[in-house]
Amino acid sequence: MREGHASRTARQNALFRALEARRPPGDRVANDPLAARFLTPEFRGLADLAYLPPVRRLLEVVIDHRWPCARAGVVARTRLIDETILGVLPRVEQVIILGAGFDTRPYRLEGMESVAVFELDHPATQEAKRDVLRRRGALPTQVSFVAVVFGRDDPARELANAGFKSDRPTLVLWEGVTNYLDANSVSATFEFLAAAIATGSVVVFTYVDRGMLDGTADFAGADTTMRAVQHVGEPFTFGFDPAEIPAYLAARGFEMSWDEVVADAARRFYPPGRCPSVPAYYHVVNSWRI
Repeated sequence: MREGHASRTARQNALFRALEARRPPGDRVANDPLAARFLTPEFRGLADLAYLPPVRRLLEVVIDHRWPCARAGVVARTRLIDETILGVLPRVEQVIILGAGFDTRPYRLEGMESVAVFELDHPATQEAKRDVLRRRGALPTQVSFVAVVFGRDDPARELANAGFKSDRPTLVLWEGVTNYLDANSVSATFEFLAAAIATGSVVVFTYVDRGMLDGTADFAGADTTMRAVQHVGEPFTFGFDPAEIPAYLAARGFEMSWDEVVADAARRFYPPGRCPSVPAYYHVVNSWRI
């Protein structure tokens, strides 16, 4: 991934969400009607063709053959996090989205209009996102784009400059990022959050099982995924041992509420007998600031 440019995997994930949004309303596991707006022209063309059910089904077959577990994993992960956010929103006044990228939740989830949202990301990525959003109308006034070059800028200072209040209950979303970092960067982010957000605030984050990276566990679709992200220059570099998560968080001022494997969530969301292959190495964690 080149600095200031959207990642290839982020665009592919947007395509998977866009294809799901082309299903009839009653058949959608997740619904991100804005995802197609962030696609490259070739991906946008595929998403437009997917309005035709036979074409959509063919695209899904081809994608699932080329990237086993990936498409349905992204869809199930989106649904799980959407539901988690909707459950937390009534109890918070602010939302931080770390590495916001193509996240569209501030513009499509009910209740987001009532809280202050702070999207942290690289300034070039944010400008491209604002351009897309402007085409659908005025930008929501409750969303602040906080330009941060991670590793160089002080996110706490930039948040404060944007109006973030550290004494108010907050929801933090950190999706699809930890697996591209190193151990020091992940730890430093939790330490920053522990100092920046109020007691009782919620942090929802994702991670991949360390066994996928070091080869100590055998997960369906893992080899294909590892080759694919390596091929596009975005290799997975960090993972957690799920058994270590509670102690890891406690040492940094957080307590785990739950840790759910995306594959388990998918079995709840998809109709019986229709659940595609979903990664058992990808996790979503709900935690709170002690």
